[in-house]
Amino acid sequence: MELGQIRMIDVTQKKETERQAVAKGKVEMKPATLELIRKGELEKGDVLAVAKTAGIMAAKETHRLIPLCHPLQLTSIAVEFNLPGNGAFVEITASAKGIGKTGFEMEALVAVGISALTIYDMCKAVDKGMTIGEIRLIRKSGGKSGPYLAGG
Repeated sequence: MELGQIRMIDVTQKKETERQAVAKGKVEMKPATLELIRKGELEKGDVLAVAKTAGIMAAKETHRLIPLCHPLQLTSIAVEFNLPGNGAFVEITASAKGIGKTGFEMEALVAVGISALTIYDMCKAVDKGMTIGEIRLIRKSGGKSGPYLAGG
């Protein structure tokens, strides 16, 4: 393939298997912002409910957002949040599952990313200095390459 050429990978001959991917990320913020989220006192409403909905919706549209992703039939997408007592951040975990010829890593990663961006949007009026980061694949299963578990 010449430099600058792109192509969607042909998965026609690949076998359908049950697959799952889990991704994580975090949004760091001021302690006061986290407290507003905990109490449900932000002007735009329930931050985590909106972020969860956004993450689920985004996972279902991954192939429309990432140019060379295949459209996949998700059978499950879950987005969860952890608000630890010893830090000023929201940790996001997304799990994408289905039966397909290719993995669900991008769906889980997109769910985390869009959930994080939604948290930022919901809270930016009180904390423009929030940071989004550490978005990564934690584990995957299914497919020819087998399981993956992130180290560290």
